[in-house]
Amino acid sequence: MKDLNFNADTVLAKEFLSNFADANGDAKYMNILQEGSNHKIKVVQIDLEDLFNYKDSDEEFLRWVTENTRRYIGIIASAIDDLLLEPTEAFHDDDHDILMTQKVDDGNDNADGSDPRQKMPLEIKRYYEVHIRAPSKWRPFTIREVKASCIGQLVRISGIVTRCSDVKPLMQVAVYTCEECGYEIFQDVTTRVFMPLFECPSKLCFVNRKKGNLILQLRASKFLKFQEAKIQELAEHVPKGHIPRSMIGHFRGEMTGKVAPGDVELSGIFLPIPYTRFRAMRAGLVADTYLEVMSVTHFKKKYEEYELRGDEEEQIAKLAEDGNIYNKLAQLLAPEIYGHEYVKKALLLLLVGAPYRKLKDGMKIRGDLHIFLMGDPGVAKSQLLKHIINLEPRGVYTTGRGSNGVGLTAAVQKDPVTN
Repeated sequence: MKDLNFNADTVLAKEFLSNFADANGDAKYMNILQEGSNHKIKVVQIDLEDLFNYKDSDEEFLRWVTENTRRYIGIIASAIDDLLLEPTEAFHDDDHDILMTQKVDDGNDNADGSDPRQKMPLEIKRYYEVHIRAPSKWRPFTIREVKASCIGQLVRISGIVTRCSDVKPLMQVAVYTCEECGYEIFQDVTTRVFMPLFECPSKLCFVNRKKGNLILQLRASKFLKFQEAKIQELAEHVPKGHIPRSMIGHFRGEMTGKVAPGDVELSGIFLPIPYTRFRAMRAGLVADTYLEVMSVTHFKKKYEEYELRGDEEEQIAKLAEDGNIYNKLAQLLAPEIYGHEYVKKALLLLLVGAPYRKLKDGMKIRGDLHIFLMGDPGVAKSQLLKHIINLEPRGVYTTGRGSNGVGLTAAVQKDPVTN
């Protein structure tokens, strides 16, 4: 096994981005970087399959990308910084571009080189994100299979999203201004909780023997969109007599808003969250874990993603003209189960729902339906419900073995993200 050489790995990353060609012979990633320079895209997605198929790929480099993914995302980002092309199309400057232009103009008067915190970090200059997507041929882990040996690695997991938080701003780089000397101080924020700076560390304040007060400049600081979701084991992955396990997933930047409750497959970096302050004293070396999500794959399509093929639209129009459409659709529901016509009709109404109505007096009538299905054992209640779930894009089938206590009982819990 070779020793780590980040400079050599940066060169390898630059060679891959520059020379990799797709099946058509086009420079795939150089075209992506050109679109990024033209401000058409905000994410540079690196497919690990491309790295595996690259003719000049290094085995040690591939191994470190999969086992030390977060560090090598930074290496690939550094390579992208060196390869960025000049824009070929005109675009409107956003707030980030205007602030960066102003900072570059004022950069010579700001930093004297005495403190690294006075130098503008690369994160605040970048207008793109780097994501690494796991190969589709990798077998997805169950949440129960993700253990301590996976820390820092790129993994794929399958599960059910049971809860999503709202999208919130997360500070990535904090920018301060000194009241005495006017210097700008930068602070990289790598955790959810950080200690702000209060005293200016510049050489000018040190020579003048003044403790300059730092003012946090929210307008100049860089924020990322942040969302947290709870992923739970699929019902078929839970052994009998066991409680389903769950995992927290963090979505940053352009990954936010891509998940909703339902079955998903996620690929990301399995990372620890160390305890801080008094909790760290009690926890010792124990740490919570989370998945920093890099890509999302939905098991079910959304309604707007369905496209009619061929003469399907004509067939739907003919069925709509038939006066017996209600009975026909009910018979098509789980045709392998004989009978239960009234139950199938009720489940069909549950599947279709009703339009949302708002009366003149302001009363709102929701269209969502609730059905209480009760019967003798062995009469195909569960099979009928599972058939409904296969048709419903956002449907989730859960049982007592695949549910947690909060889902089956009324309880109040404090959300750690929204408080």
